[in-house]
Amino acid sequence: MDRIIGIDFGSARVGLAMSDPLGIFASPLETVPCANIIEYLQKLTTSHTVRRFVLGWPLNLNGELAQAAPDVLKFKERLQKAFPDIPVSLEDERFTSVLAHRAMIDGGMKKSDRRNKASVDKISAAIILQGFLDRQQR
Repeated sequence: MDRIIGIDFGSARVGLAMSDPLGIFASPLETVPCANIIEYLQKLTTSHTVRRFVLGWPLNLNGELAQAAPDVLKFKERLQKAFPDIPVSLEDERFTSVLAHRAMIDGGMKKSDRRNKASVDKISAAIILQGFLDRQQR
């Protein structure tokens, strides 16, 4: 069954999430060094049928593009070049880090584990993807 991959892009690390086969739920998957992300996704797309990438789109609170937006656009171009048959959607990523921290606290994660930025990145990717999935269900 097809999967949708959520991506929280960062210059050092990339958080990833994956949908369930029905496209209802997003689950954190992995955090990958930025330098290895295309290779990781190539392996992932050989083991799963991926029908879409959902990439976090950095906006400021006022809705204007955040400082990281040009880097995200460059990554989107790399993604489209490496996977020309898989569409890429941009999804507003405002508040995802805050929501990720809240989810870790609510889930009972220890403070020392919450400091691990890799955990925040993959949970943020799941929040980005879940927002996309929820809109698709409406």
